[in-house]
Amino acid sequence: MIEITNLNKSYPAAAGPVRVLRGINWRVATGEAVAVIGPSGCGKTTLLNLLGALDRPDEGSIRVDGEELSRMSPEEAAAFRNRAVGFVFQQHHLLPQLTVLENTLVPRLAGGWKESAADSAARAKGMLDRVGLAGRLGHLPWQLSGGEKLRVAVVRALLNRPRLVLADEPTGMLDPEATDTVADLLLELNRDAGSTLVVVTHNLGLARRTGRIHELRLGLLREVAG
Repeated sequence: MIEITNLNKSYPAAAGPVRVLRGINWRVATGEAVAVIGPSGCGKTTLLNLLGALDRPDEGSIRVDGEELSRMSPEEAAAFRNRAVGFVFQQHHLLPQLTVLENTLVPRLAGGWKESAADSAARAKGMLDRVGLAGRLGHLPWQLSGGEKLRVAVVRALLNRPRLVLADEPTGMLDPEATDTVADLLLELNRDAGSTLVVVTHNLGLARRTGRIHELRLGLLREVAG
């Protein structure tokens, strides 16, 4: 699913470029669940942004399910994200004027869906029911708890049946019970739907529930024991 070769990424700074990723080589098989840990500011989110075609490397190759991301035009990258990637962020980014159900259907606005609007809505309702939000479909985000908002965001991320799910500190602002609920949902999707899951986290408990743990430090990525 993921093939990274000699990946380098730097950002400009007053004292000179800051090299965030240094010649990373990485392989993740289809259907795997992997965690990336490391200190704040080490480049974990940068790595996810590159995998999701939100950013471009300075050097190297990034192939996801056979598609070379580094050569995509902005339009091609947007289409790739819409059809193949589900993003789950620590901040839920729900639209305040939309209901729970409407928020989960936002990905359809990008177009290109073969599924009818009615079928997408029915599937979204089923997924919301699965995470305990069947009674919240008409609620607005301000009427939800933090854990409920994140569950809505997870359902939204999974609506397009993504081949790759990228989760950036998905449980960082949750209590232990909500953390378990979100972790269960992500790992259940990985297991049942065959989606590949990459989780960036400081939560070692969540990291240990994945199949492999990698640590990003000083721009280098290495596998570590759980």
